[in-house]
Amino acid sequence: MDHVRAGRRCAAGPTHSERGVLFDSHCHLTDERLRPDADAVVERARAAGVERLVTVGADAEDWDDVVALAERHDGVYAAAGVHPHIADHATAEVLGRLRELARHPRVVALGEAGLDFHYDLSPRAAQRRAFAVQLALAAELALPLIVHSREADDETADVLRADGRHVRGVLHCFSGGRALLDEALAAGWYVSFSGIVTFAKYEGADLVRAVPADRLLIETDSPYLAPVPVRGKRNEPAFVRHVAEGVARLRGQTLEEVAALTRRNADTFYGLAA
Repeated sequence: MDHVRAGRRCAAGPTHSERGVLFDSHCHLTDERLRPDADAVVERARAAGVERLVTVGADAEDWDDVVALAERHDGVYAAAGVHPHIADHATAEVLGRLRELARHPRVVALGEAGLDFHYDLSPRAAQRRAFAVQLALAAELALPLIVHSREADDETADVLRADGRHVRGVLHCFSGGRALLDEALAAGWYVSFSGIVTFAKYEGADLVRAVPADRLLIETDSPYLAPVPVRGKRNEPAFVRHVAEGVARLRGQTLEEVAALTRRNADTFYGLAA
């Protein structure tokens, strides 16, 4: 009988425990592309072995929705902040709301904050101010900070060098260079990789390998950046397994090893019970 059960497991594919239980450390379930069926997206993630995820509200208009979604689902947590694209929204009133929201038990981080000099959708001075005030708030409230940095390596590194050690932070969807990576690691920060690592033209394999095992996170950043083999589709947390597989290939590890260590690291980063 045991061999029959084993045969059935093989025919159906590996179980979650055999494949590894996953944590999508960064997604956007209230983005307009995921919002209409966000609850179903969560259920598909769970069916794919994604035990926990953090959905990020990057605008004050989104905060109540990410918290409500986290309240509806076990294993779903919220982060709230002001994205650099809308840095000029970080008014005193909005930041006061953020301070209050940070007390909610389902809010596990601030952000994403940071700098984006690729699109420059907000003036750089406004981006710098919004980043600085959210970093200071994270330090004051002892909450982790999720940081977006695109084509702003030098300035982000300067911020980390000056103030990074006062905050538990992560460079999410990392696409920077070695100097920024080294500065983040020196500050004790985590580094998270997305589906970009699965793209044929990805050139950061050495950076993926350079992150210590206890500082590594994975994410989908869904609905953006769907990984191979689902590139071109709407991304969602269920696809974080493909990110884990890509990271595992680049690091010379098994999927199970990467799933386990990134799940453990995300629990530690977000202050969640294992």
